[in-house]
Amino acid sequence: MEVGVLGAGTMGAGIAQVAAQAGHQVNLIDVNADALKRAKASMEKIFNRLVEKGKYSAEEAEIILDRINYSGDRNDFQNCGLIIEAIVENLEVKHKMFKQMESIVSDDCILASNTSSLSVASIGSVLENPSRMIGIHFFNPAPLMPLVEIIPAVQTSEAVTKEARAIIDSWKKVTVLAKDTPGFIVNRVARPFYGEALRIYEEGVADFATIDWAMTELGGFRMGPFTLMDYIGNDINYTVTETVFKSFYYDPRYKPSFTQKRHAEAGYLGRKSGRGYFDYAEGAVKPEPVKDEVLGRKILNRILAMLINEAVDALFLNIASKEDIDLAMTKGVNYPKGLLAWMEEIGEENVLNQLQELFEEYGEDRYRPSPLLKRMVREK
Repeated sequence: MEVGVLGAGTMGAGIAQVAAQAGHQVNLIDVNADALKRAKASMEKIFNRLVEKGKYSAEEAEIILDRINYSGDRNDFQNCGLIIEAIVENLEVKHKMFKQMESIVSDDCILASNTSSLSVASIGSVLENPSRMIGIHFFNPAPLMPLVEIIPAVQTSEAVTKEARAIIDSWKKVTVLAKDTPGFIVNRVARPFYGEALRIYEEGVADFATIDWAMTELGGFRMGPFTLMDYIGNDINYTVTETVFKSFYYDPRYKPSFTQKRHAEAGYLGRKSGRGYFDYAEGAVKPEPVKDEVLGRKILNRILAMLINEAVDALFLNIASKEDIDLAMTKGVNYPKGLLAWMEEIGEENVLNQLQELFEEYGEDRYRPSPLLKRMVREK
């Protein structure tokens, strides 16, 4: 089956690489000739490195690279059985592209979006046959990150959902099925990792380095929230938070932070700008954390309770199955444990008590415990 990828940016090129490695002929299409040149040069560099590491022979690498057709002509999509769009997160632009693609492809071609923040139902609403539209959300970098969220819209046919998931499974990816709601699984459940860390800083409980130390050294997370936000980019992370907040009709649980907004406005975007919450300039010394275990446990328990509550609420609202929620967080954002399994380990009652203490202290709806968490404790 031929596969089409619309958009030759980092994500689009990564998806094209994954499809080519899985044996498909791939049409990577972008109207920007420079983007195509960059994607091709980057792909060749990646495979040269893979050959050097012994992952592929030179002949195998050449065969994979030859499977990718770089083009500016969307008519090259005409023989594709699956097209994945990976362009700008703008609904108007996506509508225009999908309407054009539907007029080019066959009736049984699956049309998919790699959107991370827009409604799949809304993207597919312009199609004459919206039952073929589905969300297929890869994580960056697509060739390395194992998780892919499969998101059927209300219009998507069951057959398309099954076929799309089977295709991505055959690419040796870990797939999870998510409801078409803001943030899907990962970007929804992960919000408190950033939001509550920022809140703790704003209250003066601890500085950036200490919060990061608590989450990595005591919690086992691969990166602390501030290091991770600097890695993602404060502008990107803030935009995702703001989008999720608006999409949930301004639910206080997803409220963005002024600290992050001001950092983004100041141009402190993280690693890419040389400065974020930490200074990445040459010779800059990273601040030392306060290695107080009592303080560290307080920070970890507070953020972890918020994360677990979000995972429980996703289960309560049938966003995904228990297994898929835990799989999404371990494979999509490298959490040390699935949050629902972690809850069982530390005890549902302990999590509920932590949340109720926060709720009573602040009187804010952001700390309200999920009804399902209350039921779990009550029915134990």
